[in-house]
Amino acid sequence: MAQKDNSDEYFGKLTMKQPYRKKRFFAEHIRGYIDLLRPFTLMAPFIVSMSIMVASLIYSNSPIPKNWWQTVANASFTVAIVNAASNALNQAADEEGDKISKPYRPVPRGIIGVDEAQSLAYLLYLFALLRAVIINQWFGFFIFLIMIFTVFYSLPPRTKRFLFINQIWIAIPRGMLGILAGWSVFGNPWEPLPLLVGGLATIFLVGGMTTKDIVDEKADRLVGVSTLVNVFGIRRAAILSFPFLIAPFVLIPLLIDAGWLEIYLWPLSLLMLGSLFIFYLMFRGDQESETLENIHAWSVMYSVYIFYALGFAFLTIFSEELSSFLLI
Repeated sequence: MAQKDNSDEYFGKLTMKQPYRKKRFFAEHIRGYIDLLRPFTLMAPFIVSMSIMVASLIYSNSPIPKNWWQTVANASFTVAIVNAASNALNQAADEEGDKISKPYRPVPRGIIGVDEAQSLAYLLYLFALLRAVIINQWFGFFIFLIMIFTVFYSLPPRTKRFLFINQIWIAIPRGMLGILAGWSVFGNPWEPLPLLVGGLATIFLVGGMTTKDIVDEKADRLVGVSTLVNVFGIRRAAILSFPFLIAPFVLIPLLIDAGWLEIYLWPLSLLMLGSLFIFYLMFRGDQESETLENIHAWSVMYSVYIFYALGFAFLTIFSEELSSFLLI
């Protein structure tokens, strides 16, 4: 007899939880804006883009600009602002679903209106785009593409609604386009290295994005959004996501053997352990965090992605020493 997927019981436990129980230090409306932007989720794009920029600066072997760190900070902040705009727009578009799965958010609680959230999102998008084109044209181009993907994820045609497409659609701007945007600040984004690093990140995120849909399973189903989780159940969704979580780190040594990647990047394959842990958490029936508004597998997924970018930057900085060591 096939093992029962206890999704209903699992999701019932998740929806009983209420994140953000801690005492608030700001007025309700101000805290509403903070929650609308979801500051924790801004860490990943900021750190990832910063890491990629540093790696591109070292990889290019060109003279290091005097105020390079200011450029890195400005560009990374711009990427984070785009993510904040996306968060605000997504919450404005998901008002009905959030009333079911996340009633504590500022829009369903009535602290922030839908029109207000959308207006804030558009202002942030405009602010980020203006900052991006000042840094350089390629960076502005990739930031614009990221905006297009995030807008149409939430608004018509609302790619969020479509099974499989939603996973790929959100992985592309957070993976490939985000990596290329960061690389374009100091380097050529069309070089094989950033394309491969971005492609591997995209594959990982196609699987990793399943984690964000778990707490929204019932709400998504009721509002017409099809996800791996609400179509196949949590355990089958974990199994379907597993190859995407593992494949990037299996491919790294294969790409090194084929001569597409340098040997100093081999240690990145060890992040496979993080992917295995994500799968384990999902398959066993992970619990929702009290403070992070999602399951622990979701935070581990973002942590693996951050370490992927940080590791790439670190390995690139010490590439000569590591290559010599690994070739011994």
